[in-house]
Amino acid sequence: MNDSVYIPPQVWQPPANLGGAFANINRPVAGATHEHALQVGKHPLQLYSMATPNGVKVTIMLEELLALGVTDAEYDAWLIRISEGDQFGSGFVAINPNSKIPALLDHSATPPVRVFESGHILLYLAEKFNRLLPDTPAARAECLNWLFWQMGSAPMLGGGFGHFYAYAPEKYEYPINRYSMEIKRQLDVLNQRLADFDYIAGDSYSIADIAIWPWYAALVQNKIYNAAEFLDTASYTHLLRWAQMIGQRPAVQRGQRVNRTWGDAAKQLPERHAASDFLYQSI
Repeated sequence: MNDSVYIPPQVWQPPANLGGAFANINRPVAGATHEHALQVGKHPLQLYSMATPNGVKVTIMLEELLALGVTDAEYDAWLIRISEGDQFGSGFVAINPNSKIPALLDHSATPPVRVFESGHILLYLAEKFNRLLPDTPAARAECLNWLFWQMGSAPMLGGGFGHFYAYAPEKYEYPINRYSMEIKRQLDVLNQRLADFDYIAGDSYSIADIAIWPWYAALVQNKIYNAAEFLDTASYTHLLRWAQMIGQRPAVQRGQRVNRTWGDAAKQLPERHAASDFLYQSI
């Protein structure tokens, strides 16, 4: 290994130039940097997000609920441009003091209920509408096992492997090896699970699939980090079968487009306020 040796100082201070992708929005303090009121649409559910894997979880969930006939799940989705620091505006920070997307404000209650963290939003919506979460104690527990598995595992994928493999200013052997080892293990966990079951939590589609699919399907299908060959994701055949199956769901296809502003123009929908918004572009 040729990594230069770093000797930590007695007290860390943020460097003037951190380097790497997203360095301009990293800072060691919380709170708003500027005053900015959030827009509010006509529906009770107001989503403030961007089509990252975490953001896509929630738009898929909402589109799935609507597909199931839950009309009260109609929503407005407002774009938060994280690369431009929208998440540090005062209105967004009031909903999520952690300044991370997605964030949801439910105006069907008085006062409105704020919900942040993508896994919590999935659980909140599943419980609110009694959909996509099993009823029996054992099945519910299994579903939540995998929901929280994703919440604990994905930071190793995004903040760990993805950062050092794709976004760091230089490629360093030790962190890439360290996180590749962990991500390969995670992929094997999912692959072994899906060798025995059609869906993550068992025989039925649930919020466990919705939570895991945006991150791990994108990885094995080479849609994030350009690392499929490096990680030999083709060897995870059961995981790939599941990834392809979930990706064929119309609600999943719609959910991926919401708050998206890059890539194929036909797959972008920066804001979503009604089902008819999808009619102006083809999937």
